[in-house]
Amino acid sequence: MRLLTIGAFARAARLSPKALRLYDELGLLRPAAVDGESGYRFYDPEQLERARLIAWLRRLGMPLARIRRVCDLPAPAAAEEIAGYWEQVLAETAARGQLATFLVDYLSGRGSTVEETATILGIRYAARSESGLVRTSNEDSAYAGPRLLAVADGVRGSAGDLASAAAIDALKPLETLAVPAEDLLGALADAVGEADRAIGEIAASTPSGEAVTTLTALLWSGSRLALVHIGDTRAYLVRDGELFKITHDHTYVQALVDEGRLTTEEAASHPQRSLLARALTGTGGAQPELSLHEAVAGDRYLLCSDGLSTVVPDASLREVLNGPGAPQHVLDELVVRAYAAGAPDNVACVVADVVSLETRAAAEAGGTGQ
Repeated sequence: MRLLTIGAFARAARLSPKALRLYDELGLLRPAAVDGESGYRFYDPEQLERARLIAWLRRLGMPLARIRRVCDLPAPAAAEEIAGYWEQVLAETAARGQLATFLVDYLSGRGSTVEETATILGIRYAARSESGLVRTSNEDSAYAGPRLLAVADGVRGSAGDLASAAAIDALKPLETLAVPAEDLLGALADAVGEADRAIGEIAASTPSGEAVTTLTALLWSGSRLALVHIGDTRAYLVRDGELFKITHDHTYVQALVDEGRLTTEEAASHPQRSLLARALTGTGGAQPELSLHEAVAGDRYLLCSDGLSTVVPDASLREVLNGPGAPQHVLDELVVRAYAAGAPDNVACVVADVVSLETRAAAEAGGTGQ
């Protein structure tokens, strides 16, 4: 069968030659032949089906690393993988849609306040921070209170323990402030700014001039919660038995995965997997992610440092988090599993359950005694 030049193949597949060269470099779509002298690529017409599949998946917004996995699967398994990806996209889109609706309503004067919320939610929580089996110090900090959950992982060797504690201490005043739901993100952003300034003061007092920490925290108001995240500490949500990671790691290796240059499996064993791309450094250049979420009775949240997430796989996390018992019991079991896996790093975790309290109407009726 006659081979097609890269230009002819690109036109037939409705792709650009530049895209084909990228797919070749990433191992997604190798040419059938390459001219030894000119380096010119030639393709077999039978490769058009794979090329078109890649193009369609890119139009869906699927990352290149996941596309490679889909293309290597048998058709039925590939269909399931695509369906799972699209369910994830829809869930993320729905969450962004809720935030957009809230912002539109708030800015146009139609937004509701916490006082107008009928069902009142509360949380039951537990926090724990332990040294790893091969560590002589613990730079991880964990905190849980009625309105604030937080985990911070200080970078070892640069006043990390002081930095992680300072980051959480800067957020603690939010526990006692009357912050309406519409001001959650602003209040949290201001507190993170205070945290970064405090870390800057710590850095100035160290011989290296550095103090670095990650931070993941949730602040509650009514049925809404604000999430702030920077670094590779994580937040997970368990809802209806399913486990969702609601943060995105800010690491060098995760960036390579996002770009399609590494697979998730390759990233797990990469020698630079702990190299942070973003963190609180006290220099004023922090770029934390802020998002607003809606809580539902029955939700369970896990915040943790990478000392847990890198040694306890998601399947095991899901099993423990879906198990019976109060947050403290669940938290203790997670730490046990981290230790059973060798616990090469320190482990900080927070587990919180969202519980439904009586409705405001019921409370008022009970208060009147009539």
